Amino acid sequence: MSTTSLLIALYFCRFAAVCLLRFMNLSHLKRYGATVPVGFEGAIDADALAKSSSYTFAQSRLALIESIFDSAFLLLFMFTPLLPLYDAWIGSLTGSFLLRGVLFMLVLTLVQEVLEIPFSLYRTFRLERSFGFNTTTAGIWLSDFFKSTLISAVITGIVISAALLLVEHSPDLWWLWVWAFFALFSITMIYISPYLIEPLFSKFEPLKDEELAEEIRRMLERTGLRVKDVQQMDASRRSLHSNAYFTGIGRVKRIVLYDTLLDQMDRPEVLAILAHEAGHWKKGHIWKRLVLMEAGALALFFLVHQMLGWGGLPALFRLGEASFMAQILMVSFLFSLVSFPLTPLGAWLSRRNEWEADRFATALSGTPGALASALVKLSKENLSNLHPHPFYAWFYYSHPPTAARVAALRAAERETASE
Repeated sequence: MSTTSLLIALYFCRFAAVCLLRFMNLSHLKRYGATVPVGFEGAIDADALAKSSSYTFAQSRLALIESIFDSAFLLLFMFTPLLPLYDAWIGSLTGSFLLRGVLFMLVLTLVQEVLEIPFSLYRTFRLERSFGFNTTTAGIWLSDFFKSTLISAVITGIVISAALLLVEHSPDLWWLWVWAFFALFSITMIYISPYLIEPLFSKFEPLKDEELAEEIRRMLERTGLRVKDVQQMDASRRSLHSNAYFTGIGRVKRIVLYDTLLDQMDRPEVLAILAHEAGHWKKGHIWKRLVLMEAGALALFFLVHQMLGWGGLPALFRLGEASFMAQILMVSFLFSLVSFPLTPLGAWLSRRNEWEADRFATALSGTPGALASALVKLSKENLSNLHPHPFYAWFYYSHPPTAARVAALRAAERETASE
């Protein structure tokens, strides 16, 4: 078997594994989907469970179709004359190493954005609307699409240009300088995105409930976290899904609450959700994740440097030669095969952090029942799958299954009441 055939076979194995995991998950849901989990009694009935199951099945069907399309496009592009033809066409436009690399990525990114349009339209205006979530208008969708495409193009242009300049000026150590640039750029984006990018898509304003805002500040001050802003976002202009999040690095934090969340939750539940988020900061999950990601990125950049220096990448894809960016694309394909079996490791680390944040929130708020009821409401309002297959959840889930979290919180609530 040739190396090219082996790569294609490995990709098909990966795709088959994804399909098998999805099938296991849906079969498990079909079998247990009508059972009300412990801790959800009285909050979710048979109709709500049936609707949740239908939503999960609809999402999975669309995801399967989309993954088949994406996989077919990727294999055709990587293992037919499309890649060398595209690479040669880009090379015919300019002899500049920098411009060729930027054009290579920008055009490819734009093509991918255009190919995703039918799926995005169906997901927004058919699937989400049929389950009562979508509030996006055609005008908002078009505006979001053009703004996100433009922002993506600008950021891609900046990042690729800087990286290729470093490659040109330091052929032996570019992997180190490019890693340092990417790390600095990522941290910079975390700082500026809430002020420059996010407001282009949503309206942010101070939390209208001033008493709740003050309660949030007092609660977080007990943990040593200083909150600069407590804001609410007009998420309901696009969707009725709800959420809340922290932004910021260092000691100054910014809290954003979806207006949909404020409509669905009472005050103790909002405080419990934010206590959970505060747990991530106090337990160092944010910076630990950043350090882990950057360590992995450093190793990856060094590996990419070594593979490019090897010179045998084009031959793996039955090509005589390929540009620098075409070889980067090849490395990305190989990485997707190698990283797939490592998915459960990242999911496990994330779930461990979530359990720790739940325990922190329970200790901080003193009301585990409030977080439990908030999770129940979030599951009900968002039509979450309450019966994922255990192996599927182990492989993919970044959060513990909601039913398990609620059961643990209800147990903590009973323990607190008995003291």
